Parts: sequence; structure tokens; C-alpha cells
Amino acid sequence: MSDSETIAAGYAFTGPALDLGALLWDGACLPDAQIRIPLPMLNRHGLVAGATGTGKTKTLQLIAEQLSAQGVPVFLADVKGDVSGISAPGAANDKVAGRAAEVRQQWTATGFPAEFYALGGIGHGIPVRATITGFGPVLLSKVLQLNQTQEQSLGLIFHYADTKGLELIDLKDLRAVVTFLTSDEGKPELKNIGGLSTATAGVILRSLTAFEAQGMADFFGEPEFDTSELLRTATDGRGMVSVLELPAVQDKPQLFSTFLMWLLADLFHDLPEVGDADKPKLVFFFDEAHLLFNDASKAFLDSITQTVRLIRSKGVGVFFVTQTPKDVPGDVLAQLGNRVQHALRAFTPDDQKALKATVKTFPNSAYDLEEILTGLGTGEAVVTVLSENGAPTPVAVTRLRAPESLMGPIDAAVLDQAVKSSSLYGRYAQAVDRESAYEKLSEARPEPAETPKAAAKKAPAKEDESMVQQVVGSGMFKSLARSVGTQIGREITRSLFGTARRKR
Repeated sequence: MSDSETIAAGYAFTGPALDLGALLWDGACLPDAQIRIPLPMLNRHGLVAGATGTGKTKTLQLIAEQLSAQGVPVFLADVKGDVSGISAPGAANDKVAGRAAEVRQQWTATGFPAEFYALGGIGHGIPVRATITGFGPVLLSKVLQLNQTQEQSLGLIFHYADTKGLELIDLKDLRAVVTFLTSDEGKPELKNIGGLSTATAGVILRSLTAFEAQGMADFFGEPEFDTSELLRTATDGRGMVSVLELPAVQDKPQLFSTFLMWLLADLFHDLPEVGDADKPKLVFFFDEAHLLFNDASKAFLDSITQTVRLIRSKGVGVFFVTQTPKDVPGDVLAQLGNRVQHALRAFTPDDQKALKATVKTFPNSAYDLEEILTGLGTGEAVVTVLSENGAPTPVAVTRLRAPESLMGPIDAAVLDQAVKSSSLYGRYAQAVDRESAYEKLSEARPEPAETPKAAAKKAPAKEDESMVQQVVGSGMFKSLARSVGTQIGREITRSLFGTARRKR
């Protein structure tokens, strides 16, 4: 058996699979040798990598279409604003017809069911918001770029708010709690569990102020987005494609990359174990993945690794999308069973180093991958996936199929209409500002000090008045008692990332 026949045999799956394209061997496209991914293996995670302009976005679109067609919901982060076309039929032309003929694809212009979201409602989409308490201290520390000590202090603040029933809905709630805990009245509250230094509180407050000044306040509040919305299917049984529109916030990379991690962590927290299923419950594409890992603490990276490792058993597949595999830490990369590697550039010594590192991440290959990876054309990639029995398939240079939906953005007016006609728009469009920590702490402000004359009219306090009686009589205690009372039957539990869901 020749090398090309051996490679083709490695992709001859008998069960349901996604078709990626046809094998390239010795400069020729072999349409009889179809390169595919078994559908049940999509929850074993993956990597789509390649230099700018090599076709990564079209690869995401191609995979997302086929997942939707097989009833699997998909989440796509649209950083550049050109994925919205997945909802509209593609445009037939000579280039598409030529590619379809080369890879033996029965191409039919098809649009797929899609929902469009936008962080905080900035841009075109149904607003996606998170409460501060739902987002959690670990992810918020990443957004605010706090160091380890400051992150630990923020965790202490969240713990205090949780135990006292002070709901952190938006930024002003968190600011109010930090301010209270550094006040004369509030300092004793944390004394027995480490306290909160004035300097650390000052850093957190300044970070919150700067964060809000950059227009970030809109991302936090209610109604908080329910991530189970991402698991829906359309009335015709196809999986819903959830497109998070990010062009309006692409200058805030720390924010949107961390928000994507919140979505994933929230899903992990809520979904039940399903083990190995016939198909995933959701496939989540994490675009511009390097932004998530830049300047991340070891604890943060450990949490990402554990989430990726464990979420597979909950039926969720995660594909990281970035320029080179070295953008993804080794412990995370080791969890990714499916690889689609587009072309790499090798113009500088650093590029050459990245190229050699990429080649080492592939299993044994019949190709000279250093030469192949710098010579791939647009819409071509080096592929290796997990077979139906979980073993890696042979490395296959592949000419990829053409997406059947529109390869580009839909008109803004059409997009707005799609958003406003969604059944979810009424649920999430209007922000709500209900009573939370800010209001409760405002109510609990101490009464003005008595005048000496008024004080003289009162009988002297008993020397043996207990500390308990003093505390119970304080305005702060009464306010907190009221807030805790409203929390009866509610439990806040936090996951690996400190994200929270209230269990009633």
C-alpha cells in the first residue's frame, strides 16, 4: 500500500463524520481520498491555526455548517465581523465551482439558523451581560490585570459579599463593598480572615474606575445571560449557530477573551456529565485564543487546563483558534485531539523557530512538514484528527471544501432585523438595575452623630452591655440581616474560575 493509500485508509470512517476536503499528495488533489472528522470525536477538542489570511475563518465556517446540519449547536466568536454570513446562502461563482469540483463536493448554497449576540449590547446583537458575582473574582482579576495578591484580596471581598447576601450585580456594587470594607465601620468585618489593606483596596478601586472609564460598565449587569441558550436547536432539527459579534470591542481583547472563558466556565458549571455521546451537545470555537493566555497567572492557566480536560465529559468540544500552536500552553495543547494547521510564515528567525516547534507537535508524517507548512495555499491545511477508536489519524495535507453559506458579512440592516426578530431579544435587550449591594449599603449608612445636648438627656450606657447587643443594634447589622433574609433558600456556589450560579 502506498503512503497516499495509507493516509486515505486512516480517514475511511464508517460512522457519521464531517467532511473537510480531499487529500493533496505530490502536488495533486485526490478526490477519492476524503479527509474527515468523526462526529463523536468533536468533543475531544481541537486547534485551528495559521497565519493571517490563510483561511482559518472559512475553516471554522465549514465545520460549523456541518455541525449545524447534523443537529449540533455551535458557538462562534466573530472578532472581525465576517462570520455573520453563515445565516445566508452562499454566492455561486467560478471559484467556488472550481473548488467543489476539485474535492468532489456537492455544493449547494445554504444558510444556517443563527442567533447574533453582542457583549453588553455594544454592536449588532442580543446583549450578553454577566453579573459581577456571576463573573467571579478570578476572571475579573484577569480583566482588571491584578496581581496574585490583589486577586486573593478580591476573592476575599467576593466571599464576604456572598456570605452577607450583598449581591454584586454591576461595578458600582463592587465599588460600594470595597469602600465599605476599608471604612472605619467595615474594617473589623474581615479582621479575622486576613483583612483588606488600604493599598490593595486602592489599587482595586482605581482599576475599577479606569475600567469603567473605558466604557466597560455595560458588560456587567442584569439580565445575566443564560448560557443554556447556546444549546438550542432550530425547529427543523439543525443546531443553532450562536455568533458573538465582537468588532465593536476588538480594541478590548482582555475583556472579550475573558468573557468567552466565562461562557465556557458557566457551561462547565451547569451541565451534567454525559460521557462519550454519539455527538457533542455544543462545539465552542475560541477565536484569538492567544489573548486568553497572555500574562495569565499559573493558577488561571491551571483552571483553563482543568476546565478543558473535564468539559469533554459534559459533551462540549472546544476549538482554540490562533496563529501558531505555541500560542497555547503545552498542558492545554495536550488536550486537543483534532488539528487543522494552515500555512505559517517563516520570514524571521522567530518565525523559523515557531515553524520548527509546530512541526514537532505533529505525529510522524509522510510529508516534509517544514516545507509543506510554508507552501500551503489559501484554503489548504495539514490535518490530523482522532479516529473513531480515539487513535490519531495519519497527517494529511488537505484541500478544504468551500463553505455553503455566504463567505462574508451580511448587510447591517438584515443583521439588525435578525436580532430584533429573535425570541431572545425581549428577554435580554433591556438592562435592569434592581436593589443590590450598592443600595443595601447606602441604606445602612450610620445615622448622624448626636449633639452633646441630646446625648446628655440619655441614660448612660450600662458597663456590662455586651458586644453582641451593640452589633445587633447597629444599622449595618439590621441592613445585612434584611439582605440575608431575602437570600433564604438561595445558595451561591463557585466553580474553578469562581463563577457563580444561584441554586434555588
